[in-house]
Amino acid sequence: MGNKITQKEINNIVWKACDTFRGVLNSGQYKDYVLTMLFVKYVSDVWKDKKAFYSEKYNGDKARIERALANERFKLPENATFEYLFENRNEPNLGELINTSLEHIEDANRSKLDRVFRSIDFNSENNLGQTKDRNRRLKNLLVDFAAMDLEPSHLENNDVIGDAYEYLISMFAGEEGKKSGEFYTPGEVSTLLAKLLNPQPGDRICDPACGSASLLIKMAKEVGSNNFALYGQEVNGSTWALARMNMFLHEIDDATIEWGDTLNNPRLLEGDHLMKFNIVTANPPFSLDKWGADNAIADLHNRYHRGVPPKSKGDYAFISHMIETIYEDTGRVGVIMPHGALFRGSSEGKIRQQLIEENLLEAVIGLPANLFYGTGIPASIIIFNKAKGNNTDVLFIDASKGYEAGKNQNKLRNSDIKEIVDTYEAFQKAETLKTENGVVIKDKYAFRATLKDIQDNDYNLNIPRYVDTFEEEVAIDVAETKKTIGDLKKELTVVEQKMNEYLKELGF
Repeated sequence: MGNKITQKEINNIVWKACDTFRGVLNSGQYKDYVLTMLFVKYVSDVWKDKKAFYSEKYNGDKARIERALANERFKLPENATFEYLFENRNEPNLGELINTSLEHIEDANRSKLDRVFRSIDFNSENNLGQTKDRNRRLKNLLVDFAAMDLEPSHLENNDVIGDAYEYLISMFAGEEGKKSGEFYTPGEVSTLLAKLLNPQPGDRICDPACGSASLLIKMAKEVGSNNFALYGQEVNGSTWALARMNMFLHEIDDATIEWGDTLNNPRLLEGDHLMKFNIVTANPPFSLDKWGADNAIADLHNRYHRGVPPKSKGDYAFISHMIETIYEDTGRVGVIMPHGALFRGSSEGKIRQQLIEENLLEAVIGLPANLFYGTGIPASIIIFNKAKGNNTDVLFIDASKGYEAGKNQNKLRNSDIKEIVDTYEAFQKAETLKTENGVVIKDKYAFRATLKDIQDNDYNLNIPRYVDTFEEEVAIDVAETKKTIGDLKKELTVVEQKMNEYLKELGF
């Protein structure tokens, strides 16, 4: 066939479909409708492509075609396809028809999509208006998506739909700001975390605050094969549904994504114990208030044995949970935190001190400001590693100046990511960047701190205490500057004389 549909073309179509709801709902609400319809359109086109393939292969033999389709990774009843909905787009009960179709999709794919659509209502008068307006909006949505041909053989690559899904999630996060930014980690930051944690084939990987699962998917791609196991938990019901659909669209069918509050109701268990993982990574909500401190002392899993974080800041609650869920000898944690978690005192300071004394802390990386949706403050990546062995040093990196400036948001470039990762790997190998004292230093950028260095700073991990970024001012030659000013004054006098002569000639 001719040119295949590109990522940009699909992105443009689905973004145009959002116009149906703009001015009626905010993006935090209409994202569910748009992303759900993208999902239905994609699985419908894939199903149509499979049916056509088996129909040709078995010369129209219906029995053999049905048997072959029954072995596919998902099933799609005839009354649940996008084509069925589009054909009925003028029906007076269109919202109800869409809801029923979603129920049929769930029923046919219980192991993968159970309860995924339970919080979306295409027949909601409160969200979509009275019947006439609601039907018009839903019809427009169907018409917009009908313009896309998402059969796999017509796509630019296999990830194009999953990537379009993440594109929309990122755009919604950008539009909605703080609220939506909680469910999405910018792609380049996810890439950086994945490269730092370097997941290997066979690893169990978990995100206990997984949002829409974009960070987990980046981790999976970094493995380089399908030999991995993904786990996540998300507290927000509609975001949990996005994560499940996102995994499905990226053809990761066996991921376990639980719905619930990780700190108060951890769902990833083996028997009565917390499940253990090779890698645990997260971008949890910064300094979460009312995270459940009142129940922490009686925690069934003893996650807060180093101390209970303050009620108004849940940062170390997430860190404590993550460290308790990694394997004893090989587990690694990579978590995004506000800078306050590096130096705040009281109970947080005591927890931080114990983590350092247990030799769990491996690296602290300061990121540029304005990378994340909904907050302009700079964040940090903290890496904990139970496989440090006898190495008690900690790497500090100040990467705050390495970024591409954007109008509304800054972005890490590939070169910025590479510099951070290369420095971290050099620290781990201890092969480069050495001084005579064995301390890894990269001037104005990185420093290898000993345990004594950190103790001398009272276990304060504020990066400027370790990485000296002070730039000396250029010395001023006073005599030369005075001479330059004198020369400029002389030139100005000559110019003023010329100007007066010209004005006199003109009669002024």
